Amino acid sequence: MTADQPILMFDSGIGGLTVLREARVLMPDRRFVYVADDAAFPYGAWEEPALKAHILSLFGDLVQRFDPALSVIACNTASTLVINALRQAFPGHPFVGTVPAIKPAAERTRSGLVSVLATPGTVRRQYTRDLIGTWAQKCHVRLVGSDRLAGLAETYMRDGFVDEAAVRDEIAPCFVEMDGARTDIVVLACTHYPFLVNRMRKPAPWPVDWIDPAEAIARRALSLLGASQGEAAGRASDKPDLAMFTSGKAGFAERRLMQGFGLTVA
Repeated sequence: MTADQPILMFDSGIGGLTVLREARVLMPDRRFVYVADDAAFPYGAWEEPALKAHILSLFGDLVQRFDPALSVIACNTASTLVINALRQAFPGHPFVGTVPAIKPAAERTRSGLVSVLATPGTVRRQYTRDLIGTWAQKCHVRLVGSDRLAGLAETYMRDGFVDEAAVRDEIAPCFVEMDGARTDIVVLACTHYPFLVNRMRKPAPWPVDWIDPAEAIARRALSLLGASQGEAAGRASDKPDLAMFTSGKAGFAERRLMQGFGLTVA
């Protein structure tokens, strides 16, 4: 692992930019390569064995092409499905996964009512249920799978508008009243969702704490790099930060979005 090697950020679309934003704050001198697997978006439409094989094959090419210092799987759906297989397939290469922030939610809740807003794939995973069983046994946890929010976030970030009624309908099941208590925490278990959080607050029936895991993921990446490599004095490489779309079809809106995050589309 050298200071010249980039950090690779991987997501099904633009959601991982929320993690990139936090990682840049903690590691301003590192080079980043952002990979949006838009050719396969949305992951929820895939059968699990096929999606697992697809991601493993894709990473074979990515690791060889970019030789990253570490890879961040900035996607709950991908992480809960394939992170262990990636570590087995690429021994010695560090991977940082993204899993629902159930532990901090259970520690922070006062009402004991927590909702996890995720993609249907993340909701279905035994991994997610194991997190609840380990960390949130004393809480009532509602799992809410949304088919539409990731796509709504993609539209919002590209085009600057979103169907607020659709957002309201998708988050409505998160709000639970039980025995005089109300949901007080919603875990954003998809990296796309923080882009919509201000649009979620407006139609919410009462205020809640929306937990965004992006900073925690970035801190984990820094801890694996070590402070000396994560915070090197001066930029280690004069190469630009790159964005790669697996479809190879980045249009004007996508290029403009990536440019706004300091990325050059490869």
